[in-house]
Amino acid sequence: MIMIGRLNHVAIAVPDLEAASAQYRSALGAKVGAPQDEPDHGVTVVFIELPNTKIELLYPLGENSPIQGFLDKNPSGGIHHVCYEVEDIIAARDHLKSTGARVLGTGEPKIGAHGKPVLFLHPKDFNGCLVELEQV
Repeated sequence: MIMIGRLNHVAIAVPDLEAASAQYRSALGAKVGAPQDEPDHGVTVVFIELPNTKIELLYPLGENSPIQGFLDKNPSGGIHHVCYEVEDIIAARDHLKSTGARVLGTGEPKIGAHGKPVLFLHPKDFNGCLVELEQV
């Protein structure tokens, strides 16, 4: 069963969203989008368009942001997760759970920053990497 699709984005937690956006825009010449608040996920995101994928800059939004905990442990920021595309997120979830993978949260998809259903998989089940799945 082939389930995983293309790499949708690599997410990087940043302590200063404006400075990180400016760095990608000026130093790397990247196409940088506008900040977008995602209150259901406790983050403000900025997407950077690349020819073959995207970079997602993450900044804490609200007091209970999971990104704040990450930044507390990694004050300079760092790679937070990778996101892979799947055609059917429910079938992917059910298959992954049957293999012993843990789905974070309630196990039900939430709507992500692209307006599509997403799930997160426990990093201990994927070699220390937090994995996001996004239905396309």
